[in-house]
Amino acid sequence: MALRNPISQLYKHASRSSIPKAAATSTRHASSKHSQCQLRSMATVVPPVTQDATSSKGPTAMVFMNMGGPSTTDEVGGFLSRLFADADLIPLGRLQSYIGPLISSRRTPKIKRQYAAIGGGSPIRKWSEYQSSEMCKLLDQISPETAPHKPYVAFRYADPLTEEMYTNLLKDGFGGGKGGRAVAFTQYPQYSCSTTGSSLNELWKWRNRLEGKGATGLDPAGSITWSVIDRWPVHPGLVEAFARNVETQLATYPEESRKDVVLLFSAHSLPMSVVNRGDTYPAEVAATVYAVMQRLGFSNPYRLCWQSQVGPSAWLGAQTSDTVQEYVKKGQTDLILIPIAFTSDHIETLFELDQEVIHEAGHPGVKRAESLNDSRVFIEALADVAVNHLRSGESCSRQMGLRCQGCKSERCLEQKKFFVGQENLLSVR
Repeated sequence: MALRNPISQLYKHASRSSIPKAAATSTRHASSKHSQCQLRSMATVVPPVTQDATSSKGPTAMVFMNMGGPSTTDEVGGFLSRLFADADLIPLGRLQSYIGPLISSRRTPKIKRQYAAIGGGSPIRKWSEYQSSEMCKLLDQISPETAPHKPYVAFRYADPLTEEMYTNLLKDGFGGGKGGRAVAFTQYPQYSCSTTGSSLNELWKWRNRLEGKGATGLDPAGSITWSVIDRWPVHPGLVEAFARNVETQLATYPEESRKDVVLLFSAHSLPMSVVNRGDTYPAEVAATVYAVMQRLGFSNPYRLCWQSQVGPSAWLGAQTSDTVQEYVKKGQTDLILIPIAFTSDHIETLFELDQEVIHEAGHPGVKRAESLNDSRVFIEALADVAVNHLRSGESCSRQMGLRCQGCKSERCLEQKKFFVGQENLLSVR
């Protein structure tokens, strides 16, 4: 049963009739520029956390995990090198160490131009740091027993990398004989071995390297106690935040034709080899889509499609770009793209959807719902997910402990055993 708190009550009583229709922004680029300026003005400096806090269970490190993105064009090469070296995300077989660098080097000039086109870099770090900081402020209020809450960001392929985050944890007084609790909070609401699983594999690797095992093979005394928020695809606050952004964009269409606008939910695709292995991601994305449509009262026709396919192998479809082109050819030109698996803007929204898919559609009726970015409803949803996790006493979901049917990865097995086993340590805190 979900634990009750003031934030969860907000979503319980929310209704379609109570949600205002916000006016549409004049252009997406102006909105993006305004948001980035606003974000810089909202940035705060968070002091280090020490282990002499007065709360009964604090302090608590809240670690946002995500793919990340290069903040400048100079970082694109390193970002792509790490991305194509990750067999969890892009499985290239036994020749991964050869093919990965080859693909990344060939793609770097093109990807640099794409990042230049959206302002010279990805805003995902700014949004992640803002979201985590704002969430921690709320947690300090609604969960004083685990306060103070210290925000961290750990990206899989860009700065700040997991190694840097873990080093900062130790510098700030967590672990290293001092104990302390940290929560790995995935910012992929829908679980995939390629995304959340890869991030957890990396976190487990650096945990072992930087905290290690004692002479007995057991965890050393005073190491960090970890727990994981590994998925949250149908959380009411997440659904509400998506639904409000859809309603805002729907309000820009003439009232007489609004109900006929097609809603196209778009999520990052997966190789079919990963899907056929038993990955839960497609089902969890579909669950999010259905929950959002349920909240909207199934007001419009809708479809789920997939974007960002890379390489010649088979990927999960239908592709977003193909879907838009086909509907426009058939005369269905009022379409709203909804990035349903992303929690902030980055290259897949600002360039792939805005500057490729929508531009190539060539019709003003094809638009995109805003990303979650600085949505207050979304920030409150994050805090609600976190506080319920902190009070649950669980180290991870029951789903996380179950491997995919076709999984052969020993690293995945050991990582899961580690995080599931942390529940024994949580029970004594």
